[in-house]
Amino acid sequence: MKFHGVLFFPVTPFAADGSLDEERLAQHIDNGVAAGAGGVFVACGTGEFHALTSDEVERATRVAVETTAGRVPVLAAAGGPTPVARDQAARVERAGADGILLLPPYLVSAPQQGLVRYVEEVTAATDLPVVFYQRGTARLAESTAAELAALPNVVGLKDGIGDIERMHRIVRAVRAVPGTEDFQFFNGLPTAEMTAPAYRGIGVALYSSAVFAFAPEIALAFHRALAEGDESVVTTLLDEFYGPLVALRDEVPGYAVALVKAGVTLRGLDVGGVRAPLIDPTPEHVSRLGKLIDHGLGVVQA
Repeated sequence: MKFHGVLFFPVTPFAADGSLDEERLAQHIDNGVAAGAGGVFVACGTGEFHALTSDEVERATRVAVETTAGRVPVLAAAGGPTPVARDQAARVERAGADGILLLPPYLVSAPQQGLVRYVEEVTAATDLPVVFYQRGTARLAESTAAELAALPNVVGLKDGIGDIERMHRIVRAVRAVPGTEDFQFFNGLPTAEMTAPAYRGIGVALYSSAVFAFAPEIALAFHRALAEGDESVVTTLLDEFYGPLVALRDEVPGYAVALVKAGVTLRGLDVGGVRAPLIDPTPEHVSRLGKLIDHGLGVVQA
């Protein structure tokens, strides 16, 4: 399972009564795949995994699989307490996903061998390929990352910490393990475009794009410019769109998800609000987001 291009992390739409809106999720995913997504990661961080039941994760995965119809790979999340993560992994496989994004254990800080044990126990519940998400309570030493990369169905590592020097050591350690030529690394920081040039410098070209969920035109233009070395476009978008977007995002905890949902709605598909403990953006923040989107679209369409 090899990924190329911009990776799409769809939001999870909710109906007026707060329930999972499968029809709008299908439309959202179909729009993203049609726009040129390189892969779909459903019910993950941007999809409010933290607020979904295991049944909703399974239903969202099934919607994604049916909607993509084999056009691109579909991964879905599992994580949290070990028994819950094992159940979710089995459900995601049952729903037809191509792989799993394994999020960290819940709350506790574990020793390195405990993290290995966690991955071993969860991956034993599925035959699917697994990408491990390093963030929060799961911080890998390079030797631990190399050990995980050698496990039979662990095929990738997504970094959500942002320590470039640490990540560089991890990349080098994993690449030193025989048989890891196809192992893939992902930049999983919020608004990953801001750090994509730095990650690219240490051999991590893949990244998740939250912006793709509501402005694929901007996300694709940035990705193309970065790949082609078009510094003018990269710099302009970082200075005039991504930088201000991050500044707005950082004004309220949780806006990394809430603003994305607001952006999808602004672009014409009402996906509802966010679930607790997140809060929806204020009207003033939504207005600022709309102006940013308009400006970014103007930049890439000029």
